[in-house]
Amino acid sequence: MRVLVSDPLAPEALARVRAAGHEVVERIGVKGPDLVQALDGCRALLVRGATKVTADVLRGASTLRVVVRAGTGLDNVDVAEAERRGVVVRNTPNANSVSVAELTVGMMLAFERHIPAAALDLRSGRWEKVRFMGRELSGRRLGLVGFGRIGREVARRARAFEMEVRACDPLLAAWPAGFDWVRRATLEELLPAADFLSLHVPLTPETRGMIGARELARMGEQAVLINCGRGGLVDEAALHIALESGALRGALLDTFAEEPPGRLPLLALPNVLAVPHLGASTLEAQRRAGEEAAEVVIEALAAIRD
Repeated sequence: MRVLVSDPLAPEALARVRAAGHEVVERIGVKGPDLVQALDGCRALLVRGATKVTADVLRGASTLRVVVRAGTGLDNVDVAEAERRGVVVRNTPNANSVSVAELTVGMMLAFERHIPAAALDLRSGRWEKVRFMGRELSGRRLGLVGFGRIGREVARRARAFEMEVRACDPLLAAWPAGFDWVRRATLEELLPAADFLSLHVPLTPETRGMIGARELARMGEQAVLINCGRGGLVDEAALHIALESGALRGALLDTFAEEPPGRLPLLALPNVLAVPHLGASTLEAQRRAGEEAAEVVIEALAAIRD
């Protein structure tokens, strides 16, 4: 069967799909009508986050039966339309967990110890230790919104720094085994209590804009918001107001409502530490995502053949 790959994936992953007897066609960066044309005769589509698998694309791809996202989240795929058309949609939720968790903790450390600014100052020939007086993570309260794979990895690392960890996740029917040291809370309880509030939920109609003016107003003035999840979770205009007014001490951002964000005014604020969606940008995560995606597409195509 023919498999279209429209985002970069590791050569080893594509070799695995070919070894399973499938034809792999690479058309990196193709989109819209060109994507529909490229999908002619293809049974499966392998993407990362860049390709937008819209309702129009799905309606135009008459032979498509499988869409696999190499990575976490499916907000670039119209899952509802796929279901209506009988197209199987899968992702690789385990691939990026460690990398995103490490970035989350790394951004907390970089912000509290002023690492980017201090490094830039030293490179410019200045030596200003007093100016960059920082804060420890130890003893601070971390609130996790979402306690799935990534949230749990963040919790493990925060525990190593002797942070107090609380989490909310209304979708969890039962609290995961081995995490009795994480206090379960509601979002309403987390907002005023957290020194750091970190978002780790998928972007859905229910979670879009879940952190807006009301939620930001309930957080403490010394609190820091972290979004290494999905940009659409946060009302960026409301966040800008909260940060500029001093109602919130800082924000650590890896994701944005529009990517790339361009000249987003939020990025000019001195109490914002932002990076260009680096959560899954490690060699290990890329390798795992490719390997898992290859296995998923092979299994899905086998089921279709059967």
